[in-house]
Amino acid sequence: MRIAVVGAGKMGAWLAVVLSKENEIAIFDIDLERAKKVENVKVLDNLADLSSFNPQMLINAVSLQYTIQAFKEIEQHLSKECILCDVASIKGDVEGYYKNCGYRYVSTHPMFGPTFANLDSLREENAIIIKGSDQEAATFFMKFFSSLGLRIFEYTFDEHDQMMAYSLTTPFVSSLVFAGCMEKSIVPGATFARHRKIATGLLSEDDQLLTEILFNPNSVSQIDKITGRLEYLKHIIMGKDREEMKKYLDNLRKNMRAER
Repeated sequence: MRIAVVGAGKMGAWLAVVLSKENEIAIFDIDLERAKKVENVKVLDNLADLSSFNPQMLINAVSLQYTIQAFKEIEQHLSKECILCDVASIKGDVEGYYKNCGYRYVSTHPMFGPTFANLDSLREENAIIIKGSDQEAATFFMKFFSSLGLRIFEYTFDEHDQMMAYSLTTPFVSSLVFAGCMEKSIVPGATFARHRKIATGLLSEDDQLLTEILFNPNSVSQIDKITGRLEYLKHIIMGKDREEMKKYLDNLRKNMRAER
């Protein structure tokens, strides 16, 4: 398949390289030098070059804040047979764009990144394909993700963003609060060191990615839950209520064991 990738950031570059093993790939980035660093692909000098490449699929891998804008700028250079694809970590208004653009589409979210994942061995990592995507394109990504050993989930656009608030915002906020409370980086204790390593890894991610995750409209409700649980724990600690602490810890263990 002829596939064009727009955006040569971490995810865009990785997708271009891996997909190039069995497909003809072209890549474009406003930073031409960054695009040239991607191996085994055709580098496009400008968006107008998409017309001559005539991709069968266009993967939009730019930052979420520019995703829809990029699609609109790209449309004039694509045939109506081209399938649009995004890999946005938060879908937001992407659904509305797809409903009105007149193109077939597939919306995906590879849920891993260079910081925490070994990109050479992605087994046990996860990917999401949005329900309602074009069947042919969804099947393409189903096979692609499966070949990498990824666990695949299917959600609607709304379900996806709600799940991202639960699975990403919650641990992100917890790590950011931990980092915000750090006064000394080297202290005795393996637990502290493990948490510091996680927070350090998180903060090495791109600022725009972190912002996209945290600005998810569903994030606030998750943060409210976190602050509520903290206030309750603070109440138990201040009252030195051992019986209530026992109940609290037992309930947490049940949460950790539960399969939902």
